[in-house]
Amino acid sequence: MSTINRQIRLAARPVGEPRPTDWEHVEEPAAQPGDGEFLVQVLCLSIDPAMRGWMNAGRSYIRPVEIGEVMRAGAVGRVVASRHSGFAVGDHVSGTFGVQEYCLSDGRSVTKVDPAAAPLPTYLGTLGMSGLTAYFGLIEVGRPEPGQTVVVSGAAGAVGSVVGQIAKILGCRVIGIAGGEAKCRMVVDEFGFDAAIDYQSEDVRKALREHAPDGVDVYFDNVGGDVLDAVLLRLARGARVVVCGAISQYNSTKPQGPANYLSLLVNRASMTGIVVFDYADRYAEGIAQMAAWRAEGRLKSLEDVVSGSVAEFPDTLMRLFRGDNRGKLVLKIAD
Repeated sequence: MSTINRQIRLAARPVGEPRPTDWEHVEEPAAQPGDGEFLVQVLCLSIDPAMRGWMNAGRSYIRPVEIGEVMRAGAVGRVVASRHSGFAVGDHVSGTFGVQEYCLSDGRSVTKVDPAAAPLPTYLGTLGMSGLTAYFGLIEVGRPEPGQTVVVSGAAGAVGSVVGQIAKILGCRVIGIAGGEAKCRMVVDEFGFDAAIDYQSEDVRKALREHAPDGVDVYFDNVGGDVLDAVLLRLARGARVVVCGAISQYNSTKPQGPANYLSLLVNRASMTGIVVFDYADRYAEGIAQMAAWRAEGRLKSLEDVVSGSVAEFPDTLMRLFRGDNRGKLVLKIAD
């Protein structure tokens, strides 16, 4: 009997929040590997805010997911059949396998991972693309110096939580911005930030004046919108703004650009985007350093793992936009 591969494909380009009709649920036989190929059973899917941007048509840092195509997703899985000399049955691997139960691969951009060294979801978070985005975005674009003040929005999320911890390791004062008392408490108590601002209940501008009286040297932005505008008014001379994401804007039909961008001029500051793919030739460096910090207990991992099936991907994705997740959101579809 052939193995059935259940998939989620993009059926329509969303306007505003994705709807159930934007997805197509497909079942087809799993492909069998030819020479130089192997078949991966997908175990865990990475659920990322960037997915919403991949669903849009138009020019971006990566081509859009096409209508009728399996939804793009990073994942970890296990090799279950192989005709590839570099990958054996039983190997655990990480790659862009998509929202499906099985994926045929030729090994390009696929990395072996060790489930004995860290739980598989960690290879989608701290030891995966989220962690690498935080690492290179902060170190290469933010360029923090010991004693400087670093502010991170989305501080309880997959990228933000790692950014703040690395900034502390580098000797900075770190202020997180997150939504809700519980997340703010976690940012301080579990991740070691010096302070946290609850954008849902606090005046962000007033709180920044209190926590960053000398200004913000590095701002790592994951949310955009009003929070970005508030931080722009508190920049220190020569500040660096790292633009990683803008989750507050992804489902908006009228996206809001920064109103206070002239603060960049006044403070001789810069605003620069981070796309982790630009550092692909240095991934091993970043993973090795973060793995070492993790082994030393200086860098904590937090994965929010939802167990289910590929059919639950659309609802799981929406958890990001409701702010329901803490740390890295992962959909586990098989043991």
